[in-house]
Amino acid sequence: MARDTHDPIERAAELSVLRGVGFGTVAILCACLGLAGYPVVSLRLGAAATPPDGGDPRAQGTPRPQRPYKRTEAWLLLDPPPRLPAAVAQRLVGAALKRTFRCYARLAFLAAVVLWLASLLLRLVDGMP
Repeated sequence: MARDTHDPIERAAELSVLRGVGFGTVAILCACLGLAGYPVVSLRLGAAATPPDGGDPRAQGTPRPQRPYKRTEAWLLLDPPPRLPAAVAQRLVGAALKRTFRCYARLAFLAAVVLWLASLLLRLVDGMP
C-alpha cells in the first residue's frame, strides 16, 4: 500500500515486502489460472494460498524485527545507508518492516475472505456440491 512518506527506510521496507508479496501473488495467480476450468476450485485455491503469502513472514522470507538490520533487504536498498547508531537503525528498520508487513497481511486476509465468499457464491449459483 503505497504510503505517502518521505522516509527512505519506510520506502525501502515497502519495496522489500512488496517484492516478496508480489512474487507470491504471481505464483498464486498462475495456479488459479491453471484451474480456470474449475472456477470453484480455482477460487478456493486462491483463498487458501493467499494468507500464507501475505500473512506469514517465514513463507516469503520477510525479516523479523529481531533480525540484524544489516542483513535485511530493506537496509541493502538504502543507498547510501543512513549513519545511525546500530541500536537506532535496528529499531527503525525492524519497526518499518513490521508496520509494512502488517499492512500486507491485512490485505492478504481480506483478499482470502473475498475469494472464499466468491467461491461459495459461485458454488451456490451453479448448484455444485
